[in-house]
Amino acid sequence: MNNIYGGANRYNTKEDRLAILNVYRSKLLSLLKEGFNPFEDNTKRYKEREEGKSNKGQDIGSKTSKRPVDPETVDGSMTVTMPYDEAFKIGLKYKEKLISDTTRRSYENRLKNFLVWIEKNHPEVKDITDIDKKIVIDFLNHILDKTSPRNRNNYRTDLSSIMQVLEDNDIIQSNYIKKIPVLKSVPQRNRTYSQEEQRTIFEHLEKTDETLLLFIKFISYNFLRPIEACRLRVGDLDIKNKRIQFKAKNSPLKTKIIPDILLQDLPDLSKMNKEHSFFTPDGIGGVWDAELSNKRDYFSKRFKRVVKDPFNLGADYGLYSFRHTYITKLYRELVKGSSPFEAKSKLMQITGHSSMKALEKYLRDIDAEFPDDYSELIKS
Repeated sequence: MNNIYGGANRYNTKEDRLAILNVYRSKLLSLLKEGFNPFEDNTKRYKEREEGKSNKGQDIGSKTSKRPVDPETVDGSMTVTMPYDEAFKIGLKYKEKLISDTTRRSYENRLKNFLVWIEKNHPEVKDITDIDKKIVIDFLNHILDKTSPRNRNNYRTDLSSIMQVLEDNDIIQSNYIKKIPVLKSVPQRNRTYSQEEQRTIFEHLEKTDETLLLFIKFISYNFLRPIEACRLRVGDLDIKNKRIQFKAKNSPLKTKIIPDILLQDLPDLSKMNKEHSFFTPDGIGGVWDAELSNKRDYFSKRFKRVVKDPFNLGADYGLYSFRHTYITKLYRELVKGSSPFEAKSKLMQITGHSSMKALEKYLRDIDAEFPDDYSELIKS
């Protein structure tokens, strides 16, 4: 059989392609179970099926039922009524095979909050088909009142993703959440540190918290995100070849060099267990049995206690600020001896951005690019 692509290659991400291919797979299996044969002319069988649909529709009439329906008794293209909590469990089960553990926990948490809200505010709702666009909008407005437009949009995205799975598997007729607009939100940005602020913080940490200082140096010198530093195991660092491997935001496994400026600060790892966490609350190399998000939160709180509070730094300064600071510093040094395009090409290899477009957007967001003095151009 020739491969069936069905236009899936038009989608950019692996997740989107798998989603549409899963729909094709479900439909093809349904047709095969009905007796359709890819090696025969199925025109007669198709007409018989359509006539059967029409007859079933007349038999069902206007009757409705809130009881779960046996999917074998209803044509595969019709929706199946089932309790909404069961439907969401099915949607999450299918979805979790395509997402990371961190994303799965995010889905679980938001779904849990949604279900609790429905139970409290709409006790009459029993089945997945009872939940409509109006109910979801009311819930999203509830989240907006309590938190922020960004969080409301995140809830919308996760709920829509689960609903799409339910639509793809004929559990609901359509994913109406896609038609709910995304609200405009201003993202919170971590500010960059001045050279004096960065130097003072490093000097302070040399005396007070060497583990936190090394954690920050991985963010500053290797341009890891805080959560990527939390993922590191001892065995991810190849000291001999000056390489580090880790799971990045845009890649299941990324390899970078360890620059000498960071290499000289690393302890002797030869006698440490390669499976142990590299960073732990008690130092470098050890067992730290905690969720990844909890590890990230731990170092964020430790940074607040050891650095932010003593230096009276505002909410817009954080661990991420060091990544912004050093990428800005590196770009401005690179662009001194080359064109902006050449500088960005070298920078992209170092930072690990997936595309030039992504890097350029990042540089704009952190105000890394400054024009030359234009005073002469506006003199009267």
